[in-house]
Amino acid sequence: MYTHLFSELRIGGITLKNRLTMAPLYLGYAGEGGTVSSVLLEHYRLMAKSGVAMVVVENATIDHPTGSGSNRTIRVDADDYAEGLKRLSTTIRQEGAVACLQINHAGRFAAVNEPVAPSAVETFGRTPRALTTAEIRTIVNRYADAALRVKNTGFDMVELHGGTGYLLAQFLSPRTNKREDEYGGSFENRQRFPLEVVAAVKNAVGDFPIGYRFLADEWLPDGLQLNESVRFARSLESAGIAYLSVMGGTYESFPLPDVVNRSGKDGYMADLAAAVKKEVNIPVIAAGRISTGPLAESILEEKKADLIGLARVLWADPEWPEKVKQGIGGDIVRCDPACGDACMKLILKRKPAICARWSHDKIQEWKNRME
Repeated sequence: MYTHLFSELRIGGITLKNRLTMAPLYLGYAGEGGTVSSVLLEHYRLMAKSGVAMVVVENATIDHPTGSGSNRTIRVDADDYAEGLKRLSTTIRQEGAVACLQINHAGRFAAVNEPVAPSAVETFGRTPRALTTAEIRTIVNRYADAALRVKNTGFDMVELHGGTGYLLAQFLSPRTNKREDEYGGSFENRQRFPLEVVAAVKNAVGDFPIGYRFLADEWLPDGLQLNESVRFARSLESAGIAYLSVMGGTYESFPLPDVVNRSGKDGYMADLAAAVKKEVNIPVIAAGRISTGPLAESILEEKKADLIGLARVLWADPEWPEKVKQGIGGDIVRCDPACGDACMKLILKRKPAICARWSHDKIQEWKNRME
């Protein structure tokens, strides 16, 4: 029935046992200060045990606190966190999944008093400080150091977070990059920083596979749009990126009524993945409420993407892959937007997330774990 969904695919010399991946999803399960907690380990053990081929762990900061989105953001900026990261990669791999860690600098969305960004463009009532060229070069090196740490702590791949309007995307976007030096202005200049990061990371980790969380469209009238992002996709392919994990929207566009309406629909980002896939030959991951087996299979069959990324869908029901494989999709516990994004509201309050669709017993179990 699912001839594409459960077929193998090779990425960067690694064989994935099927076309299902866990897309990165921040839930606030790390310990205070960004440590790998027992709750985080159990969460990723369940995600890996689900049967997906690859688990991409949520963003880990390369530069604390300047680059951290919260005090519960995993840290990969120092060797002090290596042992926890080794436990995390081992936990995922022991359950039969490829382990990938996403690394990130939050830029203007960092949880600090004075965030930094390409330019001093106001965001949610705060104006970040524009980075100097010397600071830019330091951050490039920190990406490289963090990626090498990912490799050395037992992960199979590293993913650069170029989505959600974080720092890599902030440089690419004409909305947030108003610089007049070699890092701003033309498209070629705006893509310079992320491409320098890719080159530095590649130099640090050698033939270790590097993926990229790819922002295809900010869904803002003056933001990054497909006409430029597909050009950037080709640049990333030429730079040696192993795969592109495609998404749309940023923290500024997510609350807009039309985006809220769009994001409640199944497969709402698949067309973005399809537009990118037409431009590159490397594997493309589609995500965005791909909640049923038939929908996932059709995306692959229609060549809109090569892989399916499951985030909240998999978190709501870690048995999703097996239920789909066995043809009992009707029993899936579905992530339902009618809950009013209860999980995200908890995260915005800086509390660990719980799914409103879980059973009472499971909710109580996880509350007990987090106490």
